[in-house]
Amino acid sequence: MALGILGRKIGMTQVFDAEGNVVPVTVIEAGPCPIVQKKTVASDQYNAIQLGFVDKKESRVTKPLLGHFKAAQVTPKRYLKEIRLEPDEIVEYSKGDEIRVNIFKPGEYVDVTGWSKGRGFAGVVKRYHFAGFPASHGTHEYFRHGGAIGCRTSPGRIFKGKRMPGRMGNERKTIQNLQVVSIREDQNLLLVKGAVPGSNGSLLIIRKAVKGKK
Repeated sequence: MALGILGRKIGMTQVFDAEGNVVPVTVIEAGPCPIVQKKTVASDQYNAIQLGFVDKKESRVTKPLLGHFKAAQVTPKRYLKEIRLEPDEIVEYSKGDEIRVNIFKPGEYVDVTGWSKGRGFAGVVKRYHFAGFPASHGTHEYFRHGGAIGCRTSPGRIFKGKRMPGRMGNERKTIQNLQVVSIREDQNLLLVKGAVPGSNGSLLIIRKAVKGKK
């Protein structure tokens, strides 16, 4: 449980540090995120704040959800996500407050959660890096197959988790301990060292690192 913010992946670039070294960074448009709802143990059995991100037309919002936003005096948002907080943290925030990128500082470490790129239905060579079959004499139309999957008489079935063709990507992934290289408050931009999950423009959840780095 750590304070966080919603963001949108802009893309990757590189910056130079104080020693002149090239640092690969991901540019994230982080916030501003208004608090649409505040949940406490007394009312909801847990502590959390619900954040909104990216404006949305009122005509494209259902009436119940429109009332939810108006109760918080917030313009309708495209994304709504909850961030769990500790009891001593939740008291610092109220409905309608804005969470901005300045909750982070350069040099800090963050955990970034996103949804990886969807690759569709993929075979074992692409999905699990199988070597395939020898491309020699005698091998016909079987170069990228996974091979036999039988288990003989016992147990007489395929074990769960067997590496086989299937849907690849489009999974929730969290990259831990990414260093904050720079913050640009006037543009709501956060620059973190390294890569984050998802394609450009996809939603990200950026939290203060749970494990941290010594």
